[in-house]
Amino acid sequence: MTDLLLRNVRPYGRAPVDVLVRDGFIATMAAGIPADGVIVEDGMGGLLLPGLIEGHTHLDKTLWGLPWYRNAVGPRLEDRIDNERAFRAASGHDAAAASRRLAEAFLASGTTRIRTHVDIDTEAGLKHLRGVLETRAALAGRMEIQIVAFPQSGLLIRPGTDALLDRALMEGADLVGGLDPCGIDRDAVRSLDVVFGLAERHGKGIDIHLHEPDETGAFSLDLILERTAALCMQGRVVVSHAFCLGSVPVARRDALLARMAELRVAIATTAPASRPVPPVAVCKAAGVTIFGGNDGIRDTWTPHGRPDMLHRAMLIALRNDFRRDDELEAALHCVTDAAAAGCGFTAYGLQPGARADLVLLDAETIAEAVAAQPPRRLVVANGQVVARGAALLS
Repeated sequence: MTDLLLRNVRPYGRAPVDVLVRDGFIATMAAGIPADGVIVEDGMGGLLLPGLIEGHTHLDKTLWGLPWYRNAVGPRLEDRIDNERAFRAASGHDAAAASRRLAEAFLASGTTRIRTHVDIDTEAGLKHLRGVLETRAALAGRMEIQIVAFPQSGLLIRPGTDALLDRALMEGADLVGGLDPCGIDRDAVRSLDVVFGLAERHGKGIDIHLHEPDETGAFSLDLILERTAALCMQGRVVVSHAFCLGSVPVARRDALLARMAELRVAIATTAPASRPVPPVAVCKAAGVTIFGGNDGIRDTWTPHGRPDMLHRAMLIALRNDFRRDDELEAALHCVTDAAAAGCGFTAYGLQPGARADLVLLDAETIAEAVAAQPPRRLVVANGQVVARGAALLS
């Protein structure tokens, strides 16, 4: 592995330093580091960020780079689930090619680690999982991809899905997912028992989609927290979306957040404009890790989204009415350090000993980077220069 010296860069917008990379890790950060024969890149005083993190997406679903999909889907969650399953079966959707296109676009914009949910159902079986496993293998060494085995079409309502999730975890999925135990499976206790049982059997973490609103969602969240405590799964459970935390009464919300903080249960938010969302500042003040993701990007569910986590940080800031510079820094935190903590990505950050995942761009401050989303001048992944000017290097 080639060593690298980045000269004259400003980590998080602070004073200029040089960054020496050896064997894929940050070795030293100081002014005036001697080159000693290593490759040198002149940072020209640019803002240096750690590699960005996508904490919640669906690489297998995307139509990124394909002809426009004409969306005429009904308004219900079930409409979107059924339509997507039918479309992918009829079109022969190639999850390997699709996920690689999107993952490489993420990498070019500075995202070096991703958590993706991959559909597991009784019609497609493990087809989509195997496609994303191909992408993970192809990008190994440049991008770290966590895979959640996700029962998008439901778990209890489609008998045999539990066995497929079991196989998915044996074949390489990193976590087990769940979906709306009341609203989709209509039996929250049994549904969550299956999800937590699979996690316990395989020694895996959990990431559950919880779209359920109001007290229905709070009831499901209570059950999730009970099982987290009973199985000693502190720090290994994520609740994605958690829309109920944006709609229940404040006292109920705060009690749930206090319990989540105690059990180290994290929240993944996509900060959609169309739904109540857990407020980032309130969650952070309660001691709950909250991090960001795009959800689906350009798929049969939505035409929106882009593989750029600075853009998602801006949307998180807008949804939370963040305007001050320190608030915009909190939005960036959702796609950097908080996402690393919530997803369990290790050796992360801008300090000696961290993996050398680095993003260089032209901005004076973090706040400017979030608001203006300047082009990524240079992207380094695992110590290798992988992109320049938003163009991925071969």
